[in-house]
Amino acid sequence: MILSRHLPASVLRPKRPPKAPLAYAGGVNPELPTGHPPLPRTASPQQVMRAAVAAVEAGQRVVMATVIRRRGSAPATPGQKLALLGRHRALGTIGGGALEMRVLHSLQRALAGTPAPPRVERFELAAALGMCCGGGVELMVEVLEPAAQVLLVGAGHIGSALAPLLDDLAFGVVVCDAREQLVAALPVQPRRIVALCADHDDPEVRAALGDALANIAMVVMTHDHQLDQRVVEWALRAGFGFVGGVGSRAKAARCRARLEAKAFAEADIARVKMPCGIDIHARLPAEIAVSIAAQLVRWRAQRLGRVKPQRNASTTAHPSR
Repeated sequence: MILSRHLPASVLRPKRPPKAPLAYAGGVNPELPTGHPPLPRTASPQQVMRAAVAAVEAGQRVVMATVIRRRGSAPATPGQKLALLGRHRALGTIGGGALEMRVLHSLQRALAGTPAPPRVERFELAAALGMCCGGGVELMVEVLEPAAQVLLVGAGHIGSALAPLLDDLAFGVVVCDAREQLVAALPVQPRRIVALCADHDDPEVRAALGDALANIAMVVMTHDHQLDQRVVEWALRAGFGFVGGVGSRAKAARCRARLEAKAFAEADIARVKMPCGIDIHARLPAEIAVSIAAQLVRWRAQRLGRVKPQRNASTTAHPSR
């Protein structure tokens, strides 16, 4: 005991493990370990819905849980919502406690996973979570994906026909062309089309696009074949998820030869869709726009996991143009 007086307090008293955070203070808790979901800020279902819509329209992926059924004395109420808006923000409540933390982890996995259809999750509160209130809860978990973006390089006959069509199909549309007169003529109102009088690689074009170019499509249709070639090369290097171009089979062959001469990887060369669009024997600009839009709808569905990618599918929409 005499010796113990000279020992530091940290030796005399064993260290206690850090307490897990219990209170839902809202926002990001800096004490949470890496990978732990953020603690949600209390909000009504209406507020959660408004915040989710705003986040999705801003290009952010959102995962939401909605209480659809309660059994027994469970704290959750049908209609309550809990949303994970990105990695660092959670909003709403489904009753708190161990149930809410378990669901937050489920939402976190869904946010990081591949696109998936809505699913129903069931929880027995006493048996699975040790909650003395007992009862059971059913939740619907859904991933809300932002609109797929498309960059159209060229605002000529096909571009001006394709932009409003893609807007009607719920794509986010950005059109750029250095020719001011063509850009001014685009039907941007009351639509949500972003029309820029700029070259494809100007900073304002990049600022109008989302962060992940792998989830964005690019289709080029300018008045200059050499410019089209430069745009295709730029899009491949930038990592766009879909690279397409308007042109004939002869133009596509020349494009491929130039890419090979510049040592582009075969996998990248194979990603170039030229002629772009599905085969509907399109000839007129509006028809070509329809064929390209159809191919982009399929690309979006594949990206969301709704359909399997097609192999060796004919995409020669306008073979002689």
